[in-house]
Amino acid sequence: MGTGQSTEIHLPSPSQKGSISLEEAITRRRSIRDFTPEPISQSQLSQILWATQGITDTSLKLRAVPSAGATYPLEIFVVCGQNGIEEIGDGIYHYSIAHHSLTLHHKGDVRLDLARASLNQEFIYEAPVDIVICALYQRTTLGYGSRGERYVHMEVGHAGQNIYLQATALGLATVAIGAFNDEQVRQVLRLDKQYKPLYIMPVGRPARS
Repeated sequence: MGTGQSTEIHLPSPSQKGSISLEEAITRRRSIRDFTPEPISQSQLSQILWATQGITDTSLKLRAVPSAGATYPLEIFVVCGQNGIEEIGDGIYHYSIAHHSLTLHHKGDVRLDLARASLNQEFIYEAPVDIVICALYQRTTLGYGSRGERYVHMEVGHAGQNIYLQATALGLATVAIGAFNDEQVRQVLRLDKQYKPLYIMPVGRPARS
């Protein structure tokens, strides 16, 4: 994954029962590109990360999204701006699925660089937090060959929709971004070459209801 620091932040336990129904979350779901600068809470981030790749069955190690052969090729990174998440400093964090925690990968606010690598989509910088979903294709292609690439893309779609629905249920907003320079995003995140960025999803409070 490249160089980083080992500061670990254990996130609050996620809830498995929300305040609105799944049907209501689906109805309300929208792609939002206008965010306030207000931080999101650790509990909100915890819930979104759990919905993205969190463990839902501890005995079988099953996760919140289906994965071909349970190969789980996705890795989640959180790009946090200054005061983007309550009581968490700015930087790039890796989501540890097994421990439901964040590990500091690189200190500093890289949201502007991330926006520049994404065709100057300024709302990536304006959102307090950006979730970047990357893939390690070999985890899936090892068993499925080139067909495994399709399975990876299916899985990132599942994860993206879960982020949409969970953000909506929390009163937050997001948008799925696929327009970016892959290599530039990888460099901004300080990742090794086997990591392939697939989605950038800014998350924050909507500027307009």
